[in-house]
Amino acid sequence: MTHTPVKLTFEQYLEYDDGTDNCYELFNGELILMPPESEENGWIVEWLRDELVQLIKRRLVKIIPYELQVLGNPQNRFPDLVVLREEHLKLTKKRRTITLNMPPPQLVVEVVSPYRSQKDENYKRDYVEKRQQYENRDIPEYWIIDPQAQLVVVLLLINGRYQATEFSGNQRIISQIFPKLELTAAQVLQARI
Repeated sequence: MTHTPVKLTFEQYLEYDDGTDNCYELFNGELILMPPESEENGWIVEWLRDELVQLIKRRLVKIIPYELQVLGNPQNRFPDLVVLREEHLKLTKKRRTITLNMPPPQLVVEVVSPYRSQKDENYKRDYVEKRQQYENRDIPEYWIIDPQAQLVVVLLLINGRYQATEFSGNQRIISQIFPKLELTAAQVLQARI
């Protein structure tokens, strides 16, 4: 955690600049430095971005660092991959942050870092905490890519609640955002640049 002399509001956080490229989550007014992604997670996200841009404009598919303001703590998240709406391009021109007063992105994707059990922080963060925050933010589709469990979980927002479908092996991933998607879970999980 980075010590700040006073607790920051989200508006103060948006103005904060320590002269680095560090990414921080704001938790109870304190800055928490986000660790860099693992090489495996990076391969998966970059490969998936390249696949998705064949179905949608390249400028709408973003990887870290693109930030999303959410309700609760932390007050912001850095999804591994986010699919914007056209209006976000103008709204995020000054800063790559989708705030609460903006429409939610079409899709967010998180790649789960290694975990020991379902009680592990990495597991809880993506499967429980982010799920709840993204659901509350009304994001239509949230993917959890779990290399350890060899699963791609697609969560669709239906009547304000996420409904999850798990895909593994050679099962074709079904996406409402990308109905023409022709990828299997295995292709995503074994992605290499």
